[in-house]
Amino acid sequence: MSVVPFRRLIHWLLLIAFCVPLAQAQADDRDRGEAIVGTLGTMGSDTMAGLMLRWGEALVRRHPGIRLQLQASGSASAPPALVAGTTRLGPMSRPMSDAERHAFVARHGYPPRELTVARDALVVVVHRHNPLAGLGRRELDAVFSDTRRCGAPAAIRDWQALGVDWPEGRIRLHGRNAASGTQALFRRVALCSGLFRPAVNEHPGSAAVVAAVAEDPRSIGYAGLNHLTSGVKALAHRIDDGTLRAPDPEAVRRGEYALSRDLYLYLNVPPGEALPAPERAFLDLVLSPAGQAVVEELGFVALPEAQRRRQRRALALDDGG
Repeated sequence: MSVVPFRRLIHWLLLIAFCVPLAQAQADDRDRGEAIVGTLGTMGSDTMAGLMLRWGEALVRRHPGIRLQLQASGSASAPPALVAGTTRLGPMSRPMSDAERHAFVARHGYPPRELTVARDALVVVVHRHNPLAGLGRRELDAVFSDTRRCGAPAAIRDWQALGVDWPEGRIRLHGRNAASGTQALFRRVALCSGLFRPAVNEHPGSAAVVAAVAEDPRSIGYAGLNHLTSGVKALAHRIDDGTLRAPDPEAVRRGEYALSRDLYLYLNVPPGEALPAPERAFLDLVLSPAGQAVVEELGFVALPEAQRRRQRRALALDDGG
């Protein structure tokens, strides 16, 4: 699986705006009929920032009359923006909570529309020279949490407690901040919805977690699968029968890897109304073979073909994709 780093994003909070003169419209738009003009704004997941950027670049190449404004400030920022009506599209690396859905319905009178646009997984990472092969959920919980709701008998604070001949001293912990869907998934699955230890160093993005672990042999952290570098090693997940299950693409696609997840786009569109042209063109691209090829290029896992086509039909997109 190829992994494309996020060096192209100057900052995870960067507002990316493309302003392309209408005079640059080329054969793509003429082939597709009347040129599409307008602004497409999104706000939400930083995990999906690279995806949104690449999809956006491809959209502007097809439709130079579209101006993009992409903000990646964390999944938690998407629901308030959708409720306020400041965006029609909210990328999220976790499902909306019941409270977020209720707030949307209370404001608009109809529910948000949920689309699955890719598959992803979280990986637990250690320094590249660490000999540890994998960890089970109880061990992860004992390392990262004080509550130990997964059933571990005692806390784990050093590598020797994991049977690893590794530098002595406390394990140094790295993870995501509370605005991220990444932290929410790890807390729910790996900590059995328990609480993180105060000692966990929180970072605004997965790339920062991976960089911190790569620099410190005593560290462990969790991050998105597509952020792996040569400086870290991804640990396999040990299931109850002792089998180690690595986060390979097929296991992630089938949901057999415990820390797998869907990546979502939430839409604010009233029932029975057509999507505005920029949003429709964007979703047409995302749910096309070309759009799903971008998913794979960036180290995520593409949707199963049946699911992709089912969502296209639900959105009344032409069946050419």
